[in-house]
This record gives sequence, C-alpha cells and structure tokens, in this order.
Amino acid sequence: MKKKTNEKKNEKEIAGAICNDKKCHIHGNLKVRGRIFEGRVTKKFKTRVVIEFERMIYSRKYERYYKSKTKIHAHLSQCMENGINVGDLIRIQECRPLSKIIHFVVIKKIKGKEEKWKQ
Repeated sequence: MKKKTNEKKNEKEIAGAICNDKKCHIHGNLKVRGRIFEGRVTKKFKTRVVIEFERMIYSRKYERYYKSKTKIHAHLSQCMENGINVGDLIRIQECRPLSKIIHFVVIKKIKGKEEKWKQ
C-alpha cells in the first residue's frame, strides 16, 4: 500500500499547481478508466477542451476504407489549464459522465503546437 500512496504523491508533484477542482483526476475525487485517445485540441474553453482525431472506417457496401474525423469533449482541470492550448497534442481517458457531453478527462500533454513542425 505504501507504493500506491507514494505514486499518488509523485503525480501531485508532477502536476505542479494544486487545484481545488473536484473533477481533477490527480487532486480531486475522479477515477479514470476505460478508453484512451490522443488528438489535437481544436477548441479550448475554461473547463473543457474539444479534441479531434482521424480514424479509418470500413464501408461494407463499397468494400473500402474511408477517413472520418471524430470530435470528443474532455474536462480540463484547473492545474492543467495554463499548459494546454489550441493545436496541442494531448491524451484523454474515459471517466464517469461529468455532464451531458463530457465523459473524458485530460490526462497529459504530449506535444505542443510548435513541436509538430520541428519533425
């Protein structure tokens, strides 16, 4: 059990600023489980972000694959609010329903907007 409490403390230190958000997966009372997605931030609001990513869908009628874009709304906690901007590549994970459209929470930032052009 001591290892689990130490891991929690390390996560809190990594996140930086301590937030008072109850819907934060690090500082609050929110358990994350289920699917994980990575995508680009297309819109940013005060407490949520919208990410978009492409996926391939198989069409049975034409026996071909086609590209489709999916948009997902995710909760943005107070401790990550300043670090994430439009254009960043982020990872989100499923949690309990937080509102009508929000069922995911932002886990971490993978790349910034500027970093994608450096490759």
